[in-house]
Amino acid sequence: MDTILIVDDDVAIGNLEQLVLERAGYNVLRAYSGTEAVLLLKGKHPNLILLDLMLPGLSGEEVLDAVNARGIPVIVVSAKAAVDDKVNLLMGGAVDYMTKPFDTKELLARVAVHLRRNEATQATKETRASVYECGDIVMDVTSRTVVISGRRVPLTRTEFAILKLLMQNPGQVIAKSIMLDRISGDTPDCTESSLKTHISHLRSKLREASGMNCDYVEAVWGIGFKLNVEPKA
Repeated sequence: MDTILIVDDDVAIGNLEQLVLERAGYNVLRAYSGTEAVLLLKGKHPNLILLDLMLPGLSGEEVLDAVNARGIPVIVVSAKAAVDDKVNLLMGGAVDYMTKPFDTKELLARVAVHLRRNEATQATKETRASVYECGDIVMDVTSRTVVISGRRVPLTRTEFAILKLLMQNPGQVIAKSIMLDRISGDTPDCTESSLKTHISHLRSKLREASGMNCDYVEAVWGIGFKLNVEPKA
C-alpha cells in the first residue's frame, strides 16, 4: 500500500485530502508545519507528498529543497495561482502543481500518475544498476550473489535485501523504520524486533568472508545503520 504524506496547516483541506486518499486505498501521514514534515521524514519514507506552500515554521519551498535529495515525488497544492509561482516550484523539483480549490477526482488522478511514473523510474534504475560495488564488496542483483575479495558470501534473502539497500546508499545512515519499509517488498517477514538479529548475522558473515576483524555495517545509536566505505577495525 502506497503512503502519501499531506503537509498542510489547513485542517479542513487536510482532512478532505486524507478522506479521499484513504477511500482510494492509500495510507496517509499528516504534518501541519514545514518543520514537522522535515522531522517526520527522518523516520518515514512516503511514496509521494502533497505539499502546501504557506506553512508555519519552514516554508513549503524549504521543505521541497529538503525532500529533493530523497527522490520522493512532490505535488504542490497551493492557493498561489500565479504562473511564476508554478514555474519556480516545478523548476525547483516539484513533479506537479495544483491550485486550491481543487477537484478531488483530478487530485486522485495526478497522485496515481506520479506514483506510477516514480515506480517505473525506480524499476529502470534497478534494472540498470544490477551490480553494486563498495570497497571490496561486489553485489550482483541478477544472480543474487555477494563477493568480498573474491570470496562468495552466502546470505539469506533478508540479509541480501538489507545489504542491497546499504550498498545503494554507501556511507549514509538509514533509519530503522525506513529500512523496514524499503525492504518490505523482498522480506515481508522482517520485523523491527528481528532486524537487529539479521544485521548481526550479516555483519558476522561479511567480517568472516573478508578475513579481517572489521565492521562493514555500523550501527548508529538511536537512528539506524550505515555501510562503511572503509570498514572500521
